[in-house]
Formats: sequence, structure tokens, C-alpha cells
Amino acid sequence: MTLADLPPQDTKRWVIQRKAEIVTAVEQGLLSEREACDRYSLTQEEFRRWECICKEQGKGGLRLSRLSFRRLDEKQKRTQKE
Repeated sequence: MTLADLPPQDTKRWVIQRKAEIVTAVEQGLLSEREACDRYSLTQEEFRRWECICKEQGKGGLRLSRLSFRRLDEKQKRTQKE
């Protein structure tokens, strides 16, 4: 994998394969986490979620959208308050 194999920097639509490519690039040392976040305008939290989901559930878990992630966060926060 090389930088040329990665999604374009102006990517707005994050399909499973593109997310997985970014996670793999960081795991292989092609990009640092910070470089990936800067390059693709991602928050560290968002990238780390992708990374964690890939490890725990594989690529299929990356199907979740940003809205789904927010809903999961809200649910986790409610659960922690109880």
C-alpha cells in the first residue's frame, strides 16, 4: 500500500472500504494517526472508533454512519449516568 492507493484527500463519502484503507495505512505506518486525521478532516475520536471497530468486529462493523456513532455515544453516556 502506498499513499497513491489511499482515498482522495477531499473524500466526503466514507464507505466501509475507504475507512478500512485509512485504518490499515495507519497500522502499517504509512501515515500517523494525526496525519490521517489532518489529511481527511477526521477527529481523533472518529478515527479511533474506526480502528477499534475494525479490531473488534472487522470491516463489517464500519457500516455505521456518523449519526449512528453519535447515537451510540448518547446511549453510552445515558448508561454511565445510571
